[in-house]
Amino acid sequence: MERIKVFLKDGSHKEYDKGISVGEVAENISRNLAKAAVIAQVDGRLVELNFQLQQDSQVNILTFQDEDGKDAFRHTSSHIMAQAVKRIFPGTKLAIGPAIQDGFYYDFDVERPFTTEDFQAIEQEMNKIIEEDYPLERLEMSRDEAIKFFKGLGEDYKVKLIEDLDEDTPISLYRQGEFTDLCAGPHLPSTGRVRAFKLLSVAGAYWRGDEKNKMLQRIYGTSFEKKKDLEDYLNMLEEAKRRDHRKIGRELDLYSIMEEGPGFPFFHPKGMVLRNILEDFWRQEHTKKGYQEVKTPIILNEELWHRSGHWDHYKENMYFTEIDEGAYAVKPMNCPGGMLLYGRKLHSYRDLPQRVAELGLVHRHELSGALHGLMRVRCFTQDDAHIYMLPSQIKDEIIGVIELTDYLYSIFGFEYRVELSTKPENSMGSDEDWETATNALREALKVKGIDYKLNEGDGAFYGPKIDFHLKDCIGRTWQCGTIQLDFQMPERFELVYIGADGEKHRPVMIHRTIFGSIERFIAILTEHYAGAFPAWLAPVQVKVLPITDKHNGYARQICEQLFKQGFRAETDLRNEKVGYKIREAQMEKIPFMLIVGDKEMQEGNVSVRARDKGDLGSRDINEFVEEITEIVNSKE
Repeated sequence: MERIKVFLKDGSHKEYDKGISVGEVAENISRNLAKAAVIAQVDGRLVELNFQLQQDSQVNILTFQDEDGKDAFRHTSSHIMAQAVKRIFPGTKLAIGPAIQDGFYYDFDVERPFTTEDFQAIEQEMNKIIEEDYPLERLEMSRDEAIKFFKGLGEDYKVKLIEDLDEDTPISLYRQGEFTDLCAGPHLPSTGRVRAFKLLSVAGAYWRGDEKNKMLQRIYGTSFEKKKDLEDYLNMLEEAKRRDHRKIGRELDLYSIMEEGPGFPFFHPKGMVLRNILEDFWRQEHTKKGYQEVKTPIILNEELWHRSGHWDHYKENMYFTEIDEGAYAVKPMNCPGGMLLYGRKLHSYRDLPQRVAELGLVHRHELSGALHGLMRVRCFTQDDAHIYMLPSQIKDEIIGVIELTDYLYSIFGFEYRVELSTKPENSMGSDEDWETATNALREALKVKGIDYKLNEGDGAFYGPKIDFHLKDCIGRTWQCGTIQLDFQMPERFELVYIGADGEKHRPVMIHRTIFGSIERFIAILTEHYAGAFPAWLAPVQVKVLPITDKHNGYARQICEQLFKQGFRAETDLRNEKVGYKIREAQMEKIPFMLIVGDKEMQEGNVSVRARDKGDLGSRDINEFVEEITEIVNSKE
């Protein structure tokens, strides 16, 4: 029997008989590994555990702990759900059913809309399919055979998917019991591996995301290896509902979305206080780091967007208008305006690096079904910056952005993970430029000692990028900051600087955001703090509560003193019991309450109550001012 070498992730290798499956390799390495294995990676390709090795190969056994392992686990879960739906609702037609972050979904064309009341029956049928432990068998067909097969089943959407594939694309199907689906795989060995799952919600979804197509029914679900992990996740979802920024925004009177402007947020007075504090903090920290702030127009000539490349890559997401019989576009991003600003005059190499920041309002057309409070809107303010630099300055400037990003996130207590994304298929520029840019980002991360996940082919169309994913207090992650290195825009806009040799040279530029979108970052903060913003961010920092009407004058005096000293203070002069006022202030999540009555008036003191710590006792007002000043200045 011919022998082959199997090279493992740890750098070691083993010899086996040709034709051994990767599942058998896992068993040979460790019984525990074989038990945990879900799929494998062979020479960079994801395969099932029954895949047979025919030559020397690099093999990586994947478990549920690996992202690709989770995806395969949840993709199999979506097939189980689709099989259950077909059993209960036989006339249903299948569209697509991928794994997504934290779960899966499947789109169905069904006679009547699903309701959450249908979930119990579907879950019961899914449990039967899991108990039946069907093996998932991979089938390969020619394009014509696959079209004929799905036409016979009446699965029109599967036929359309196959017809849109390139003629030389291999067609694979997966069969489990009586159910067969079009799928590239890979999958779990059998349905019995999915023991912990839950259907979560149902929503409408247009076929292929196009509003002109038929509305389908999308059922979302999630699944885990262990029931405890599922329970923890469901508890997190309940906590997330409690923290929903849309709900808290209404309760605290911060912001809203009106019917007259779907996707266009309104900020209320208290919401504007929060927003202005955040923007002022951003400005202060950027000024310290040598950034100059600019403002570019919201509407610019259509030709500009052809020149920048956004027309070819982004026009479906843009809004357009006509001015003086000329075609104009509402900007979906700030960078082309920034290019015009740089190009307005000649620069010397001594002027670089030039760091230019903009809190720029942009508009992007989002499908109505994708809109979600402040998280997904049609207009938002990017905390943008563009850095123009010499090639020799690239690494130091990227490091500077990383350090500023790390500092700003630390103020809010965010941990984060980093991803590096490389050249996509629809990119502009030469392979050489892309390699130089990608290596520069990689080197900066290495210097800072930052571990990162590599996302092959997921860069912007003009350059590779580093993305920062924040982790909030209940474990959810949010993509916010990004650093994009760009050799293409300076070329397209013919940007230059005069070098030490007296000749014109092309600068390199960085596009970057830290908060990402001010609106979305406020939503993330609202959920992270559950509306209980720290004192330096809170729209109202102190509420003064008189015990009876005769204490109103003293309460106003205290409030005025706080206001003059720069604090955001209010009084509650309603003719209500003080206990009721305290509960109301607590519900409004005010950091500090000052209760004043006869004793406080006589002694010239205030009784201090903290939102999180309760009664702190009596304080001289000046003593309280010193305490709150220290808390606000330290941004605790």
